[in-house]
Amino acid sequence: MAMMAISMAMLAGCSTVDRVGNLLGGGSSVQPGQTGYVRGFLGNVAAEEPRAAQVARDILSAGGSAADAAVAAGFTLSVTLPSRAGLGGGGACLGYDPRRNEVEAFLFQPGAREAVPRGADRPAAVPMMARGLFALHARQGRLPFESAMAPAEQIARFGTEVSRAFAADLAAVSGPLLADPVSRAVFAPNGNPPVEGTRLVQQELATTLGQIRTAGVGDFHQGGLARRVEEGSAAAGGFLTVAEMRAAVPQAVPPVQERLGTDVLSVFPASVDGGATLAAFRAASSGQAVPVLPGTFGASTTVAVQDRDGGAVACAFTLNNLFGTGRMVPGMGFLLAAAPGLGSVQPPPLAAILVANTSVKTMRYAGAGSGQGAAPTAAGGPAAWNLLRRTPLEQAVQSGAPEPGRGVAVSCPGGVSASGCRAVADPRGFGLATGND
Repeated sequence: MAMMAISMAMLAGCSTVDRVGNLLGGGSSVQPGQTGYVRGFLGNVAAEEPRAAQVARDILSAGGSAADAAVAAGFTLSVTLPSRAGLGGGGACLGYDPRRNEVEAFLFQPGAREAVPRGADRPAAVPMMARGLFALHARQGRLPFESAMAPAEQIARFGTEVSRAFAADLAAVSGPLLADPVSRAVFAPNGNPPVEGTRLVQQELATTLGQIRTAGVGDFHQGGLARRVEEGSAAAGGFLTVAEMRAAVPQAVPPVQERLGTDVLSVFPASVDGGATLAAFRAASSGQAVPVLPGTFGASTTVAVQDRDGGAVACAFTLNNLFGTGRMVPGMGFLLAAAPGLGSVQPPPLAAILVANTSVKTMRYAGAGSGQGAAPTAAGGPAAWNLLRRTPLEQAVQSGAPEPGRGVAVSCPGGVSASGCRAVADPRGFGLATGND
């Protein structure tokens, strides 16, 4: 029934672009779905990689919802920060849609395997990114899904400058990563890993994104694209099967919630973040030491979006390890995520927090955290500092997110407006906050 609801919502959404003009009142010279359609206040975006934030802002400018912008940012991160997000991985998102007046949790972590497949020297997680972003869009999107995918495809095809965020990840693991000839051909065609500012073109990834955009997400999980993933993952030592791809579906579930005055605070279920995000929020609210989960976890990256109508989305994406398995699917241009729970790879905590007021149908705060075991604290701590201790958002993100945590957040304590909202990407990282025009 859940998947039926998602499908029906997507069918209904195909005509919503024609109604964007009535909803937003944009100018007549620019059509709905085109950048620049919305004039004045757009909303806000904060992401850990600058190009993804800019793409999300453009989607808001075209009349998209927070979900549209978050979907576009997620696919863009698959191109611009493939060390932490990608078609071979997944994530989790919290989304508040004022039209539904509810917060939903979308869970699409890179899937676990029942056992190590025979011959797999680097078992891959079951990809969930495309289906997960499709589910978010189907429930809360406004523009066509294809328009949210298109920017990532174009960036991959025509190239983009390597960001400081991606350059830092490349420098950290360039030796093991470039030992894979397929990855080396993409990331270091001249033999040396690219540095910040180097132009990176990913033609095979662009082709894969284009095929998903035209043939549909289903083809990636049970059609011709799925069969190519099965064949290519075997060559990369991951050994995925079409049956596993077909069975992997995202979940749209109620989040964990508690009252916060007249507002409602929402976080992921404990199965996603270990219950640590809410614990961090409570601890920071009372001035206690903020907990950090023990152990070493895989890398992740985050985005938080708020639209002009009061909607908001906060997401965390992962490959379960920096660059996943370190091997790319030949001919398809994306890295495989590492299978969680096998060997030394543990599923990372994915952390986000969203505060909304359902009485007036608007968001108050949307944030997410990365940084291994510190990720839940990097999500929950800044929210408490900003909302309850009245700390300015930039200071709240720095003070509430202990090392190695990094936070992104959008806060609208004075109401959703250009003057009432602010976005921050952790200044200790390499991200960008934009919008509020």
